[in-house]
Amino acid sequence: MSNEFPREKRPVRKHMDPYHRREDGGDEDNSGIIEGRNAVIEALRAGRAIDKIYLAKGETDSTLGHIASKGRAAGAVVVETDRRKLDQMSITHSHQGVIAIATVKEYVTVAQILDLARERNEDPFIIVCDEISDPHNLGAIIRTAEAAGAHGIVIPKRRSAGVTPIVEKTSAGACFHMAVARVPNITAALKELKENGVWVYGTAADGTAPLWGTEFSGPIALVIGSEGDGMSRLVADTCDFTVSIPMKGKMSSLNASVSAGVLIYEIMRQRSLQVE
Repeated sequence: MSNEFPREKRPVRKHMDPYHRREDGGDEDNSGIIEGRNAVIEALRAGRAIDKIYLAKGETDSTLGHIASKGRAAGAVVVETDRRKLDQMSITHSHQGVIAIATVKEYVTVAQILDLARERNEDPFIIVCDEISDPHNLGAIIRTAEAAGAHGIVIPKRRSAGVTPIVEKTSAGACFHMAVARVPNITAALKELKENGVWVYGTAADGTAPLWGTEFSGPIALVIGSEGDGMSRLVADTCDFTVSIPMKGKMSSLNASVSAGVLIYEIMRQRSLQVE
């Protein structure tokens, strides 16, 4: 793979500052719900982009097994759940043990996000979400990233919120203007970015450099860890740098979308100065 954005040797910058989950509650927006066995099967057959499929726990019906198989093959997350949750989600009261959540938009590839940066004649600025499970957090991150001029968002297929109607609402429509890639493996996606000359910055409470002492220049991918556990070990090991946000109060961490906002706008600030 060609290195379109050369990763020039980056010196370690001296510190300029002395300081160094919510779970998916199933509150999906009704506008994306597809209920019933035939309806879900037809949606899959028609190629409708499905983010998640909820199946009644304990069911052994072959039709539901067929839906699960087809859904996984199409890239949907298949979850077994209690019938009471399905009843609460249902608006037809006839879900037949299956409810699917349609995605708001089509996903792109990591390569397409890099192509977008080339088309704009800009260094790539990409936000990578490592298992952000709360759709409100994902929507807020997408809104901030779009406002700051990021070229794309990368999310994993598993253990992560997808671009569902509730994410669209939280993003205030920003997801319609933001390229989102949904990948099988975040570590592999980061390696693809690095092969294309992108520097990868991870966020961690014990990061090797504080935010205010970190230089953000050139092609950048910023990794935001999950709400509860932060970045996974393999993802953290793949990063070129890890950055911490200075904390002076008694709290040791910020909400994932707030952390993303602080970092995204510091990157935007530095990139604006470089242009000037």
